[in-house]
Parts: sequence; C-alpha cells; structure tokens
Amino acid sequence: MCSRQQTLAPGCPTVEIPPSLQNFLLDWPAQIIIRTTVLMMLMAVGWHLVSRFRDRSDDDRLTASELLTNFQELHHQGDIDEKEYRTIKMALGAQLQEELKDTDSTG
Repeated sequence: MCSRQQTLAPGCPTVEIPPSLQNFLLDWPAQIIIRTTVLMMLMAVGWHLVSRFRDRSDDDRLTASELLTNFQELHHQGDIDEKEYRTIKMALGAQLQEELKDTDSTG
C-alpha cells in the first residue's frame, strides 16, 4: 500500500501535470514572471540580512568624545605628534559639538 510519503516509490501512483500547464510554465512570459519573483524574494532576504547586520554594527560605533579620548591617549603615548593630534581634534570638534547639542536637547 502506498502512503503519501511514498508517492515516488515503484508501483505507487504519481501526479501528472497536464500538458497545457507544462506548456504554460515553459513559455517565456511565465519564465520571466517566475524568475523575477524568485529574484525579488532573494533580494528581500538579502535586504533583511543586511539590515540586521547594519543595525548591530551601528551600536559598535564610537562617539566623537570617545574617539577624541582615544587619540588623546595615543598623543600622550607618543604614537602621534602634536600636529596630527590638533588636526584630529579639529576634525572631531564639529561632531563633538553636535553630540553636546543632542545631549543638551534630550537631557
């Protein structure tokens, strides 16, 4: 006796696809629709995975204050000179002021 799990076993009946459906599925407009649908589904899965990864990586970013502290330590250790430290400090200054404005407006 054939069960549902053994439909492909020898002696078990198989489901026949009508020739009209086979011709439709093999026709180029149907192939375009099928392939486009599969492509869009793969793109949606990819977008979901990338957005999950980016959400996690945004939490790992250092603030301008933390970056400035790290560069200050490098300067004190002698890894960067005074000129490099001043350049970095000027570059991070605008971001630091923006962070201070954000904390003043929220706090």
